Amino acid sequence: MAERRVLLLGEGNFSFAAALCEAAGTRVVATCYEREEEVAARGRAAESIRRLRERGAEVMFSVDCTKLKDYFLPAKREFDCIYFNFPHCGRKAGVVKNRELLARFFHSCAEVLTRDGEVHVALCRGQGGTPADQPRREWHNSWQVVAVAAGAGFILSDVHPFRAETARGYECTGYRSQDKSFCIEGALNHVFTQSTPLLYCKPLICEIELERQRISFQVPQVLVDKINRGFLEQNSNHPVRTIKEKLTAVLSQAFPLQSIDCCLSLLLQGDLDAACHSNIFWILLSLEETPSAEEMATGRANAIVFSHVDFHRDTDKNVQEGCQTPKQCYLRPSLLPYAQAIIKSAAFVPGTLYVFSGPVFRKCRISPYCTPVFHEMVFVCAVNRGSENSCIQMIVDKIKTSIHSLHQTISDFKLSISLQKATSLGTAELSDFAAFESQLGKIQFFLCIEADTRDSSEKGSCVGAVRTAPYEPAGSDLVVVFASLNLDLMAMLICAIDDWRMLWTSDARFLCQFPAGELRIFRSFSLYPPSYVHDVSFWLPDGEQFDDVAFHTIAREVSGEAVASIHLLDKFQQLGTGRTSLCCRLTFQSCDRALGRGDVAAMQLRFREEISQRLRVALR
Repeated sequence: MAERRVLLLGEGNFSFAAALCEAAGTRVVATCYEREEEVAARGRAAESIRRLRERGAEVMFSVDCTKLKDYFLPAKREFDCIYFNFPHCGRKAGVVKNRELLARFFHSCAEVLTRDGEVHVALCRGQGGTPADQPRREWHNSWQVVAVAAGAGFILSDVHPFRAETARGYECTGYRSQDKSFCIEGALNHVFTQSTPLLYCKPLICEIELERQRISFQVPQVLVDKINRGFLEQNSNHPVRTIKEKLTAVLSQAFPLQSIDCCLSLLLQGDLDAACHSNIFWILLSLEETPSAEEMATGRANAIVFSHVDFHRDTDKNVQEGCQTPKQCYLRPSLLPYAQAIIKSAAFVPGTLYVFSGPVFRKCRISPYCTPVFHEMVFVCAVNRGSENSCIQMIVDKIKTSIHSLHQTISDFKLSISLQKATSLGTAELSDFAAFESQLGKIQFFLCIEADTRDSSEKGSCVGAVRTAPYEPAGSDLVVVFASLNLDLMAMLICAIDDWRMLWTSDARFLCQFPAGELRIFRSFSLYPPSYVHDVSFWLPDGEQFDDVAFHTIAREVSGEAVASIHLLDKFQQLGTGRTSLCCRLTFQSCDRALGRGDVAAMQLRFREEISQRLRVALR
C-alpha cells in the first residue's frame, strides 16, 4: 500500500502532528506559521518536534497556508490529506477576515492536493455556518466555510465532531501570540474534497441516418452532456439499468417476452398528437451525403456519431425556442411512436410482450423531480378483447414485485405502489411527467409510487402510464396494451435520491455507490451546498404570451443545471400602457459541484442577456 502523505498547517505546539505521526503508513509534514524559536518555547512543543523528527516526519516553520506551492518542489506537492485545525487570523479578527483567510487557504490547497485528496478543517462551535452546527449562528455571523471552499472548487463531503481524545497527547493551543486556548467543546471537523469542474460544454454535432439520408444537427446546448451517456448499455452499473434488467427478468416469467434491441432513431418527424410544442426540442437539419451501399449493409448509417465543433450556430437559438423546420424534426419526447411501428410490423405476434427502452427528451420547468431527459421503458402487448384489464393487472403486479424485491434489501422505509385511474386525478394534481403523458394520448391508468419517508419533501410521484387501443385493422377482436415507465423517477424513489441532477452527475462518487449494479440508499457526497438567490424583473413583449418553459430552459442552459428553482415573485400590469411586468427569483445551487459566488455572478449576467435576446423581454 502506498504511503499516505499528510500536511498539517498552523500547528501550535505540534502535539496533534505528533499524535498523527504514529499512524502506520503515514508520512507527515508538519508546519507552523511562526518561527522555530517562538514555538520551541511554548509548552511541550519542543518535545513534540523531537518526536516528529525521530519518526522521520518533516517539520517546517514560517509557512504561510495561503502560499503552499511556494514551499514545496513540484514533485513534492501531491498531498493526500491536509489538516488545518482551528484556523484564525489572530487577536480579535472578525468573521470577514477569517473568511478571507479560508478563501486563500482553499485556493492554496488546490495547488498541492492530489485529485482524490481531502482537506480537514476543524472549527469551533458555530463557526462553520452549516446545519451541523448546534446551535447554529446567523449566516452573516458565521465563517460560511462551505461557500468559501466552493470558490476554490471544494465541496463538503463529511462533517463530524472534533474528537481531541483520539489524538493521544494532543493539547489545543490558542490564537497566535496569545495564551488563551480555543474552546473545542462542540467543535466540528469539516472534510472537503475537490468537485468535478462546472460544465462549459462545447457544442456537439450529431450525425444520424434518417429516411436513407445522412443528416446532422446541433445538439441543444442543455443536452450536450446528457445525450449519449450510455446508462442502459451492457457494461453499465447505473441504477436505471439495474431497474430495467430486473423488470425485464420478472416480466419474462409471466409473458413470452421480446426485447427490441435495434437502434431507435433520436429524431421524429411530423405532428405529435396534441403534444405541447413548447415542451419539444425542435431540430434544424443539415442534409449530408446519402449513405453508401456498404454503410447501409453494415448498419453504420444508423450509428450516432458525435464530434466537437468550436462555434455556435445562431440558428440554433431559434430552433430551441420552438421554430419548426419544414420537416418538423424534433428529439423524441416519447418512445410510443416506436410502439405503434411495432404493432404494424408483420413480425408482431399477439400475446407476446414487446419491451424497449431509451432516453427521451422534454423541455420542462425546473424542479428536483422534473427531468428534461430520462430513460423510458415501454411494454406493448395485444390481447383478446375483454382480457385487457387482466393483462394490465399482470404487468402492474410484476412491476410491483420487481420494485419491492429491489427495495426491500436496501431500506426500512416502505414504498407503496398503486394503479390510479387517470380520471381520478385532476389536472392540478398531475406532475409535469404525467401532464405531458396525458398530451400524448388518452391514458387509462397512472402508476404511482409513494415513499414513506420522514425527511423526503417529495413523498410520491407518478412514474408510469397505461393505455389501451384497438388493434388494427378495424373489427379485430384484439386490444393493444401500452405501459410506459420513467426509469429515472423510479431510481430516485427506490434509492432515495432527492434531485434528478444527481442521476446525471459525471462525478464517479455517484456510481461507486452502486457496484456491480447493486442498488443502495444514496448518500450525498456534497453536504449543505451553498445557495445564491438572484431576482430578475422584466417587461413582457406587447401582445405576446410568455413562454415559461423556454424561460426555464434558458436558465438550465446558461447555468449548466445549477439553477435549483425558479419562482414567480410578482406580476403586475402598468396602468395606462397595459404593459405586464414579471419578477422571478432564481435560486442557484448545485447538488454535486462546487458553486462559488463568482460562478453565479457570471451565470446571472448571461441569463439576463439570453432572455433579453431570445425571449425579447425588456429588463428592468
